Amino acid sequence: MCLGVPGKVVEVNPAAQMAVIETMGVKRQVGIQLVADVRPGDYVMVHAGYAIEKINTGLALETIGLWEDIVNNENP
Repeated sequence: MCLGVPGKVVEVNPAAQMAVIETMGVKRQVGIQLVADVRPGDYVMVHAGYAIEKINTGLALETIGLWEDIVNNENP
């Protein structure tokens, strides 16, 4: 089973094929080799340190909400 986490692209370094994404207040670098034309403001699904696809904002926010529910229910 694979788990992907959506993140909002906040910075892109095309020369290094890397981007900085933010999810639930956490920023991290991810590889963007697998996704074309990534720009700040885009949402991407991230798995194992790589953006694996661009996703629309609605789906991204819905998925982030589900992750937040999971985290909050485990840490009341």
